[in-house]
Amino acid sequence: MADDALFAGPAIRRLRKREGLTQAATAARLDISPSYLNLIERNQRPVSGRVMMQLVEQFDFDPKSLREHESIGGIDGLARRFSDERFGDLGVDREELQEFLAAAPQAAAAFARLYDNAGDASTEVLEPLAASRREIERWRNHFADLDAAAEQLADDMRLSRGDIGIALIERLRERHQLSVRFLPQEIMPDSLRRLDLHARQVQLSEMLSNASRNFQLALQIAQLEFADAIEAIAKGSKFDDEAARALFIRHLTGYVAAALLMPYSRFLRACEATGYDLPILERRFGVSFEQLAHRLTTLQRIGQRGLPFFMVRIDRAGQFSKTFTGASTARFIESGSSCPLWDAHRAFDRAGELQVQFVALDNAGDRDGGWLTMARTVEGSGAPGKAQFVIVLGVEAVFAQELAQARGVPLRSDDAQPIGPGCARCHRSRCSQRSLPPIGRKLAFDKVRTGITPFEFAPD
Repeated sequence: MADDALFAGPAIRRLRKREGLTQAATAARLDISPSYLNLIERNQRPVSGRVMMQLVEQFDFDPKSLREHESIGGIDGLARRFSDERFGDLGVDREELQEFLAAAPQAAAAFARLYDNAGDASTEVLEPLAASRREIERWRNHFADLDAAAEQLADDMRLSRGDIGIALIERLRERHQLSVRFLPQEIMPDSLRRLDLHARQVQLSEMLSNASRNFQLALQIAQLEFADAIEAIAKGSKFDDEAARALFIRHLTGYVAAALLMPYSRFLRACEATGYDLPILERRFGVSFEQLAHRLTTLQRIGQRGLPFFMVRIDRAGQFSKTFTGASTARFIESGSSCPLWDAHRAFDRAGELQVQFVALDNAGDRDGGWLTMARTVEGSGAPGKAQFVIVLGVEAVFAQELAQARGVPLRSDDAQPIGPGCARCHRSRCSQRSLPPIGRKLAFDKVRTGITPFEFAPD
């Protein structure tokens, strides 16, 4: 199929130049014509399986090198960097980025490295988190080996039975000789879980909900039984910063815990059978809304793919403390700010209620196909009421037709609420909610008329 065609012109051109060969000499060793090689190097022809085998045999070529661009997150990672406000006036679109990455992958990697290493003190503080997120993005938040191993362990532990917590406690007792003890808040005021090897105890805060208790127990099992597998993945990621590596390991540990509580095949079957009905899935697997949202972004097993959800966690200040795109193409959640017309922010005023909205990213009249988003408040870890966030799940409208939460929601393009990527990056005119002028646009002033927005700008 055309989608599976492998275009590797720049990589083959670099290989030829490294060997000091002409196109004619290289073509002879590959047993193809020089004109055909010329087309391959210009990305006008894909690399066939036979040519790839010749590259491996003749030049000891490593096919993995063709995926080096994934270290910067591929086209999505490049798009995220170019969404920076400093490039807002250039109008670089996704098609241009695809051409850049295909024609000059090394140059694209150099740009990404320069961008990632530039910045002030605040970006240096945030860089470990950004580096960890880039690695998660590179994997599309799906770790097949961890998922398969967690699913096998869940089957061995028979975690399909009603009280998952009992099975988790038994695993800790039988396999690791650890008991579980729930301690009062005054004894664990700043901790949710603690491993006391001297007392052979896993100590949990009494303030945890049942779903959080189970997740913490699953986390402990993941740390004890999956440490080597997690370390192997982290080691292959080649982090320069130890904090970034630790954040990535923490994510992988949580990934295993979620995979234990929601084993892949059984979870996906339940999703499809219920139309991804969120309240039913929460109850059936004994998980929280936030845990469920995390899991829904990971369903990318080959041959068993789920819908491509994205997830964000927003605080009352509008900051995104978690962002997982998985296989989603949602770029508007990566801008660092969001649109006030998005009902995700209004969910804070309707605690516990699921806010369903059909939105479309509209930037200066360029509108995408739309997204069904579902937002709900969740409490932070620890004591109830100490913190509150909104978790947002979203999926492209084209996939949303059969979702339980889409029933009764018109999904025609004209029904979508237009939103932007945050005021500074949004070029929509006549928006009464605008709070900042758009970057890269010249402001316009009218002495005889007052508009509905404090920042009007000249058309392109």
